[in-house]
Amino acid sequence: MAEIISSLEDLGSVATVSAANDAPVHVQKLDDQGRAYATGKRKNAIARVWIKPGNGKITVNGKDYDAFFARPVLQMILQQPIVAASRVDQYDVVATVSGGGLSGQAGALRHGISQALTHFEPELRAVLKKGGFLTRDSRVVERKKYGRAKARRSFQFSKR
Repeated sequence: MAEIISSLEDLGSVATVSAANDAPVHVQKLDDQGRAYATGKRKNAIARVWIKPGNGKITVNGKDYDAFFARPVLQMILQQPIVAASRVDQYDVVATVSGGGLSGQAGALRHGISQALTHFEPELRAVLKKGGFLTRDSRVVERKKYGRAKARRSFQFSKR
């Protein structure tokens, strides 16, 4: 696009043409083995997630996901992005999770699965974004302050 711009009118026409050409390009991001990778985070938990075409098996730290997350609520949290994208039993998920507790790890895994799905199928981004699965939940535990019993709680006041 080597056009000569001699006036402001020419500049306006060039800007509209370049804006039309700068439409968002969705590109699949895969590694050498045909897997999509993403990192999910929640509280202090970090999940590394790999997704590949398969029959819907979810493995977390070498265990089946229903053995790792015993509570049905946590299992449902993992399934949310896959169900929202209508991709049940189409992808195998392999994940390693560290840090935090079980609830934070489930949230991190949900975030990582959502990110990896968008890397594998970029057209799913709108569905997952609308469901709120791509947003990292930034709430973390507040630190304890000096001169306080906990983060905000003061020591008990004694009048005498």
